[in-house]
Amino acid sequence: MDETKRKIREILSVRLNLSTAVEKIDDDAALFGPGSLGLDSIDALELVLGIQKEFGVAIEDRELAVKVLVSIDTIAEYLKSLPAADPVISR
Repeated sequence: MDETKRKIREILSVRLNLSTAVEKIDDDAALFGPGSLGLDSIDALELVLGIQKEFGVAIEDRELAVKVLVSIDTIAEYLKSLPAADPVISR
């Protein structure tokens, strides 16, 4: 498994109280909205804080958060697109 995605799953597991085991969540499964895992705005905040703590990346813009926090895939793609200081998110 991709190390960045593994760390995102760890953030979901540790910071959020999910009824679904994170190992069973598809990388492209929607995290928010209709037909999703049912995460809410509090979960979004916890996820953003977890990403900031784990990867040193702040997602402060609401529009950016809406685009990035779609799925494990979109979060990983965003992190990998950034200039990497952390080898975990380097290409």
